[in-house]
Amino acid sequence: MKVEPSRRADRWRFGALHAVFIAAMLGLGELAVTLKWLDPTFFGQPSGVARFLWENAGKAKLWTDLGWTMAGVMSSFVLGSVAAFAVGLMFVRWPALERFADPYFNAFNVMPRIALAPLFILWFGLGLGSKIALGFTLTFFIVLSATVAGIRGVSQDHVTLCRTLGARASTTFFQVTLPGAVPVIFSGLRLGLIYALLGVVGAEIIASEKGLGQTLAYLGSTFDINGVMALLLVLALLGVAIVRFMTWLEKRLLHWQ
Repeated sequence: MKVEPSRRADRWRFGALHAVFIAAMLGLGELAVTLKWLDPTFFGQPSGVARFLWENAGKAKLWTDLGWTMAGVMSSFVLGSVAAFAVGLMFVRWPALERFADPYFNAFNVMPRIALAPLFILWFGLGLGSKIALGFTLTFFIVLSATVAGIRGVSQDHVTLCRTLGARASTTFFQVTLPGAVPVIFSGLRLGLIYALLGVVGAEIIASEKGLGQTLAYLGSTFDINGVMALLLVLALLGVAIVRFMTWLEKRLLHWQ
């Protein structure tokens, strides 16, 4: 009972410290532009960024672009994660299959995926398909590695004990193996979701019908640096929100620990 107020006070102090730091950085940036230390044409201005967000927050285009980007991110993340989990289970179940596929997967994994974006755009068009394809390739290998490492990292003593006690294979997997692998798998899922965001936005910057990346490329080409910084801020906040959500979900799944 005494710990909770202390933790709450620490959180408030930590939040206040962050607020002071952010306010100081924004004030320093505004001062640097005012005193001509920085050229706003190339670096933007905090007040200009805030004005851009204020003027565009109520416009449908910003929310449409945001929805378009997030649809691509979530689609590529879900498809890539499901496929990676399925392949990871097969690799754990049949190690010979992993040894056979390993050189091909490694060759594709080290390939700079952003270089494939023009091909994906050619194959799937300017719509969501090409963005999902690129995000899928980035998510798949990260989650695959985490899945295989997480399952193989589970204590074999626990698995052997379950088999000795006569537990079914499905019971052992869902009650022992999977819960034990959750922390490692979630670290891969967390990173995979961030990379899905990077892949989708990167593909949108190259060519897209809609999306934050397409708008970002347009604002950059017209030297609207305040707009560029504003959208980068939006993407950074999205990334933070994604990480926080995945951390919360992991804690909910591991509440028994």
